[in-house]
Amino acid sequence: MVPRRIRMLAIDVDGTLLDSTGRIPPAHAEAVADAHAAGMLVVLATGRVHHFVQPVVDALGVPVATIVNNGAVSRDPDGRIVVRRVLERDVALAILDEVRGFDDSVALVFDRPDGQIVFEGMDWTHPHRQGYYRRNHAFLTQAPLREALSEDPIQVMFNGSIEPMRALVASLHRLSCADRCTVAVTEYEARDFALVDVNGPDCSKGTTLARLAARLDVPAAQIMAVGDNWNDLEMLEFAGLPVVMGNATEAIKRRGFPVVPDHDTGGLAIAIRRYALTTDR
Repeated sequence: MVPRRIRMLAIDVDGTLLDSTGRIPPAHAEAVADAHAAGMLVVLATGRVHHFVQPVVDALGVPVATIVNNGAVSRDPDGRIVVRRVLERDVALAILDEVRGFDDSVALVFDRPDGQIVFEGMDWTHPHRQGYYRRNHAFLTQAPLREALSEDPIQVMFNGSIEPMRALVASLHRLSCADRCTVAVTEYEARDFALVDVNGPDCSKGTTLARLAARLDVPAAQIMAVGDNWNDLEMLEFAGLPVVMGNATEAIKRRGFPVVPDHDTGGLAIAIRRYALTTDR
């Protein structure tokens, strides 16, 4: 029997599993391996696209399920798709047409083996985009975005400085098609950088985790979730045992969830051992 009856462990990637250098601390890897050995299904839940999270999965060395693109796609540990939510093409077109002034910070994301991310005028010289471009240029395609919409994408993706992105979010919520999409926000205040992902309706890490749990007959009470940012909020609220990292956005920490040390001081390992791998009740 898994201690505390935790059967599923949902972990955010950037800012939670990974440290500030983008690596998996040994303590985190060991705690995740121990959770797997104790019988828990480990789920990595991230805003990253599939190809960008796969090296993290490989580095962990244990079978994990994944939730990528902030809930748009979920795969089981064998890589089979179990949840796939698209953004309808006409909604994506409306977003591109109605939200002006962000041509240098928008891309389309498709669920394809290669060429998943299509951009038209993205400014890759932005200091917070250069690393992403360097690591993922093989999966990037430059093309007119409206012409690229020959099929339903899984996401329209924006990124940039926080204040313009907050203004963008307000505009997205005013769109006539706002009820046909979901907006996920990730903010890094110390770096003045934010990610805004527009997915299909009722699509988030939380809703997809709920679908995955229902498929496996795991009640929310037996799920532990660990995260650090706004795009983790629904996942944290769904899980019976939510835990927040010490480096989390201050507004998330004020929600009243248990808080552990940050990602550079073994916070995830502490969370797993304190709350999931303990016999205390």
